[in-house]
Amino acid sequence: MEIKTLGDTLPPWAQSLALATAIVAAGTVLGADAAFAGTDATFNTALTKFTNFLQGSGGKIITVLSLAGGIVGLASGRFSLGQVAIPVGVGVGAGTGIPIVTSTVTATI
Repeated sequence: MEIKTLGDTLPPWAQSLALATAIVAAGTVLGADAAFAGTDATFNTALTKFTNFLQGSGGKIITVLSLAGGIVGLASGRFSLGQVAIPVGVGVGAGTGIPIVTSTVTATI
C-alpha cells in the first residue's frame, strides 16, 4: 500500500502557492516588530522642512501661482467657478491644511 502526502496530491501551482504563503507568514511573524509606529524619528527632519516650506514662502508661492492661473483663465473669456474656487482652496489648504493634517497624523500615531 502506497502512502501519499499532501504534497503528492497538490498540483504544482498549489504547492508553489502554499510555499509562498508559508514564507509570507513566517516573514510577518518574524518582522512584526518593524511594523509598529512609535518614537521613530527617521523622517522628522524632512517633515519639518517640508511643513515649514508649505506654511511659509512655498505655500504663498503656490497660492499666488494658482491665483495667477485663475486670473489668466478669467482674462481669456472662459469663466468658471473653479477658476476662483481652486486658488481659494489652495490658499486655505496651504495655510490651515498642513497643521490639521499634521495634528491628525500625530494624534493617530
